Amino acid sequence: MKPYYEQDGITIYHGDCREILPTLPKVDLVLTDPPYGHGSKWSGGTWAANEIYDMAFEWDASTVEQAVIDNIISLGNTCVIWGGNYYSLPPSRCWLAWEKSSKMPTMADFELAWTNLDRPSKQFREDRNPDGRRYHPTQKPISVISWCISLAGEVKTALDPFMGSGTTLVACKRAGIKCTGIEREERYCEIAAKRLAQGVLWGAE
Repeated sequence: MKPYYEQDGITIYHGDCREILPTLPKVDLVLTDPPYGHGSKWSGGTWAANEIYDMAFEWDASTVEQAVIDNIISLGNTCVIWGGNYYSLPPSRCWLAWEKSSKMPTMADFELAWTNLDRPSKQFREDRNPDGRRYHPTQKPISVISWCISLAGEVKTALDPFMGSGTTLVACKRAGIKCTGIEREERYCEIAAKRLAQGVLWGAE
């Protein structure tokens, strides 16, 4: 498959990860954030009026098939899967937690990531939206993703099969890491490509 975007060691594929993953080599780090299956459980507050949430109720209606998650894990020497508490994953010594410094009564105060790291569990405190305007309803802060990368040891290659607006790719580019992202919604591929093209400046918007 021809990449949607390919520059400076960063590659984006527009398509279904179930079809693309079998064509990819193993990497040092898989760092991703698959759907949590919240769907209609998203409720309350005025945030839903934002257009970025228009499709969230649909694509987050269910979790990803377990076989896909198993395949994703097999492709990384180190794996960090946000929302791992919504999936059947092996016991882990090291869970990561992002504590959201800004609390909202209708949304989670923290999120968990499953890892295969052999180290104590760790927590990172960060605002919900320190990077300015968000382009995806579940977009993680660049600082949170960079923190994950820092815990993974030596990383030269990375993969995000559910890349959304491309935060993992942006963090990897800044760290000099080759990274491949996969996204089935073309509008997010376009947003990610623009973020990568603008470099550091876009993240501070």
